[in-house]
Amino acid sequence: MRIAIDYTPALRQSAGIGRYTRNLVAALADLDRENQYTLFCAGEKATGAWPANFTMRASRIPARWLTAAWHRLRLPLPAEQLAGDCDLYHSPDFALPPLRRARGVVTVHDLSFLRLPECADPGLRSFLERTVPRSVAQAHRVLADSESTRRDLIELLHVPPEKITVLLPGIEARFRPVRDPARLAEVRDRYKLPGWFILSMSTLEPRKNFARLITAYAQMRRQTGLPHQLVIAGRPGWLYQPIYDQVRKEGLAEQVSFLGFVADEDLPALYTLADLFAFPSLYEGFGLTPLEAMACGTPVVAGNNSSLPEVVGNAGLLVDATDVDAIADAMARVLGNATLCVRLSDLGRAQAARFTRSATAEKLLEAYRLAMT
Repeated sequence: MRIAIDYTPALRQSAGIGRYTRNLVAALADLDRENQYTLFCAGEKATGAWPANFTMRASRIPARWLTAAWHRLRLPLPAEQLAGDCDLYHSPDFALPPLRRARGVVTVHDLSFLRLPECADPGLRSFLERTVPRSVAQAHRVLADSESTRRDLIELLHVPPEKITVLLPGIEARFRPVRDPARLAEVRDRYKLPGWFILSMSTLEPRKNFARLITAYAQMRRQTGLPHQLVIAGRPGWLYQPIYDQVRKEGLAEQVSFLGFVADEDLPALYTLADLFAFPSLYEGFGLTPLEAMACGTPVVAGNNSSLPEVVGNAGLLVDATDVDAIADAMARVLGNATLCVRLSDLGRAQAARFTRSATAEKLLEAYRLAMT
């Protein structure tokens, strides 16, 4: 097969779908030497060491202009004209462009813009509400990050079940407990991390439920007197001011810190240094960060909704993400019980070991073959 993959998110987005795309393509490059791949980059130039069956192809047209042309103006500019002739075109970021003859594959990570529209950026929500239904209807294969997203696609967009492949993301082998004291000290110093802390990490936006987490953390401190601080990593996204307001309201300016973006190479050490990873998100298409935390041996408290039970399984404590008392109690249970910490750490590493990049790549190749039938 001649397969074109829109690699633009991998170059434009440092986290989220960008990291997902980089990992996915790297796993394909490790596995497949038979099919021919073109990594298409809109308005970007990329270099790197790739196998002989992988080539890069850049367009001078910026991604923003292409998005407007394809999905707002609906111009009939086939993607093959820019990416080159191909049998199959894969868009890993929700929206499938017009195609001349190629079969289309689109990845839908979640339908949070339909499930929780009040938590979405209004402009992005409007774009996705128009574009995603068209894309899944056009596609010959739809990839979902989890069984939860598959169910949402069937229920909310009426996608035929036989058209969907569940492609569980795999995690990189580098996510494991960091044993090097010098490396841990380096990361602790770089981010000015406290001696004891609870870590949470994601883009700062309403769906991630940081305001309730902060309230639960304040309640836990009052009730237990535990010394742990709360460290939140991630860039501001949208509607994030209430998160900062909640810190001031609870009088926690000295106990809650915001790291902003954390470099990829520092993540394993950051997870390892944390005493607990708290992730009471209201909705997740998959939820990669709790899985990475578990791979590094960090106990996890997460929401019991959407895909998170698939990710965490019985290896963490799952709670009602809308219940502040439940979040506070779960964090206190873990931090106050060394035996439970050890058990969750062991269970978490075993759970994370089930999600490998090689398995993801094999499943993706199967989906490509199905799209061609």
